[in-house]
Formats: sequence, C-alpha cells, structure tokens
Amino acid sequence: MTGDGETADEDTTDDPVALITGASRGIGAATATRLASDGYDLVLASRTESDLRAVADRITAERGVEVRVVPTDVTDPAAVQSLVDATVERFGRLDAVVANAGTGEQRNQPIDDLPLAEYHAVRATNVDGAFYTARAALEPLRESGGTLVFLGSFKAKYPSTSTPVYAASKWWLRGFAHSLAGRAGPDGVAVSLINPSGVPTEFARERRETTNVERLDPDEAISADDVADAIATAIGQDAPGAITELDLFRRDIHERF
Repeated sequence: MTGDGETADEDTTDDPVALITGASRGIGAATATRLASDGYDLVLASRTESDLRAVADRITAERGVEVRVVPTDVTDPAAVQSLVDATVERFGRLDAVVANAGTGEQRNQPIDDLPLAEYHAVRATNVDGAFYTARAALEPLRESGGTLVFLGSFKAKYPSTSTPVYAASKWWLRGFAHSLAGRAGPDGVAVSLINPSGVPTEFARERRETTNVERLDPDEAISADDVADAIATAIGQDAPGAITELDLFRRDIHERF
C-alpha cells in the first residue's frame, strides 16, 4: 500500500474490509464514509492520490478505522490486480468491493462528432474497469462470502439521447452484473447493482462544461449519501439473501417520460 508507513507483515484484522474504486469524491467518498461508520476498514482507489488522501484523512480522524490509499487506474488490469492483492496482503481478507469508478461523455454531442477518445475513455472506465475489478476481486470474495457492488444508473434501464455512450456502458454493466450473479452466487458471492437517478456530484467534470452539482437542484435530487446508504444496505445482507438490483430514483423520475 502506498505511503502509509506500515508493512504487509503486520497483524491482519478481524474487522470487515471494503475496497472502493472511484473513491476520491462524490458517491465513492460518501460510500467510504458510510462504510467506515459501519466499522469497515477501507482501501480507497482512484487515479488522484492527493484527493484520496484528503478523504482518507477525514475518515480516519472522524471514524477511527484504518484507511489505506492506493492510487489506481481501473483501465489497467495489472494495476487493478495489484490493488486487490495488496488489500488481501495487508488485511488478510476482503469482504466488500464497490466498483464505483466511472465517467461519461459530453452531453448532447452528435455521435458523428463525438471524439473517439471520449468513446474509448467511457468504455475503458465503465466497462473494462468494472470487468477488471470483478475479475480480480472474485477469489477473495469467494473466501469471505462477500459482496461485489456495481454502481449502475437509471440510464441502464432507459434510453438516453443526451449521453448514449454512457447509457450503453451502463446497459452493458447491468447485463454483466446479473450474469455474474448467476455465476458467483453459487460460490457464496453476492453481486448487487445500484441504479441511482442523477446525483449532484462533479461526475465527468473533465469533459462537461456543467457538472451535476451545477445542473441539479440538490433539494430535488438523490444525494451521494443516499446512494452510499443503498450500497451499505446491499453489502449488509446476510447469506443466503442478496439484493441483486436496487433502483434509487427521485420520486418524479418517470414524469420525464
């Protein structure tokens, strides 16, 4: 683990351990806070170490759990495998994985004008990154009888004319999550998919002129804390039960259709 001043041969923990990707802000950071309040030791991953450390320092000060920071690009399968291996090496267990890392394209961009780099970035993070995370995490989750949670979207169930590439990536994720549940469930792993409607975060800020923080009314939208509570609810299910899919929509969501 990076920069925490502790070695891998320390005593392992009896506390449950959760690994969260995309943990430096938004839903990932809120989920880290929520799981820390449930007594989980944490491993936080994203590409930006400074942002991760800010989240980790705050949680450590407030909650007193152990929080490790591992800068990771989820589009790199070797990096994701190293992330999981380092988690198990340090803690001796892995009880929950939240595959939250994601990105999106510019809104309302005609497909024939959409830069191919944006298409590849969305696919690499939302599709490949989720696959690499699941692939690396399944073995330790089998050993713990743990839970793998994917962060989906209401756009995984309805067409999106404004962000078709993002929506397609979440449709893929939904199919993968349910199919994987059929494979992993008999081995004792719960696979859950959480589909929130729009959340006022800085999601995809690197590509969008207006983020959800600026675009959505926080009094009328699902919050990052709401999503974190839903993720914690899925993780908290005891065997043999599992939440395979949970839709968390604002109450007027269907009005737009």
